[in-house]
Amino acid sequence: MPPQTFSRRAFLGSAIAATASAPVIANPPEIRITGFGFLRLRYPERMPVKRNATIRSGGGRAGMTQLELYTDGGLVGRSLPKSSGLIEGLFHRVKGENPFYVERIWDRMYRGNRKPVAKGAYIEAMGSVDIAVWDIIGKALGMPVYQVLGAHADRLRVYAAGGYYRDDKTTADLVAEMEGYVEEGFRAVKMKVGGEPMRVDEERVRAVRHAIGPDVDLLLDANNRWAPYEAIRFGRMVEQYEPFWFEEPVVADDFQGCAEVKHALDIPIVAGENEYTRWGTRDLIEHRSCDILNLDTVKAGGITEHRKISALASAYHIPVSPHGSPHMASHLLASTPNALIMETYPGVQSRYNPALPLYPVEDGYITMPQKPGLGIDPDPEMVKKYKVEDR
Repeated sequence: MPPQTFSRRAFLGSAIAATASAPVIANPPEIRITGFGFLRLRYPERMPVKRNATIRSGGGRAGMTQLELYTDGGLVGRSLPKSSGLIEGLFHRVKGENPFYVERIWDRMYRGNRKPVAKGAYIEAMGSVDIAVWDIIGKALGMPVYQVLGAHADRLRVYAAGGYYRDDKTTADLVAEMEGYVEEGFRAVKMKVGGEPMRVDEERVRAVRHAIGPDVDLLLDANNRWAPYEAIRFGRMVEQYEPFWFEEPVVADDFQGCAEVKHALDIPIVAGENEYTRWGTRDLIEHRSCDILNLDTVKAGGITEHRKISALASAYHIPVSPHGSPHMASHLLASTPNALIMETYPGVQSRYNPALPLYPVEDGYITMPQKPGLGIDPDPEMVKKYKVEDR
């Protein structure tokens, strides 16, 4: 049979005919953002007092705050917010908008400010609103957010964030903690360094590596503790234990110093947790500061902005591994081709937030939830039991 030939006229005719027979895609649902509020839950448990290399935290009652964005269609968008006090000032830029115009909403929040800033609490508040908008979109479509974004994976590799210092905690206690995470199903665990003399921290790292064996990845987090020369010295002390990464070895704004550490060590360097937006990411990348980026999903400007961050990083073959907020970061990462691993917390931590339990871990992975939106709507019985009314 001779090969078929096409004229330009025939091609255009067939394309028009195909278009005419294709299903018509409706416009985005006509829903509008009408209001906002906060759901506050407080539990009887008290958070343990702990510390990393730079700050002490905990001791107060456990609880959860969720931002709620209301719509005229009855859908409620939720997020776990940061800088909640600034959200009221942002809301007048969002009120009346159709959530499906999420890029316009982000720009209105950012460029509608007389003095837009690329860092700070204002961006955190924007990120809080943005993520709640994505929750509305997912619920309106009856799909989990990661599928709305364009799914890349249904399972995510995760690590257990822990290994904090406590005044009464011994190295044996730390080892038992890390072994417990492995028994729970984690194949990667993170511990703090920088809060004790280097020789003590080296012994802590050595003990954990010996206990978990060579097949479980060990992540180290210095929480911006050291000057570059100190971070290099410590890195050389622990390189023999093959850390999976060395997180925030120097102060957050020392891009050049972080680059010095990166070039001096064979351990992958992670930075970005305390940075904001694609513009902060650009600066980190241009300084060649790190091997892996861990900008926070909320702090960096929300899912809308972090998608741009991830795309920018991918152009430089840099993987991303967002800090914190696993219930929101999971949807971002499951739609991100250059995602590396996700920070989450061991199941025992769910006792501090029974209304939002953590994902079960199996062989180092979590399976993405299939509920519409982010899947963070709390159980109504839990709300009834633990809700705190605003005064």
